[in-house]
Amino acid sequence: MIECIEKENETPVCPHCNAVLNEVWFRAMKGFLGRRYLYFCPQCKKVLGVTHRKGFWMG
Repeated sequence: MIECIEKENETPVCPHCNAVLNEVWFRAMKGFLGRRYLYFCPQCKKVLGVTHRKGFWMG
């Protein structure tokens, strides 16, 4: 099992432009089932990831 450890004293770096990420921008995307969010770097605007939030009735 992989352990998840919170690190308050570390700052992530964008894998695309190597900028220090003090913040991450996001946009909501409309979808038929649930809501999706697109996360991207504020410097180079490249996508860092996408999440999908299901409605409470979907489990």
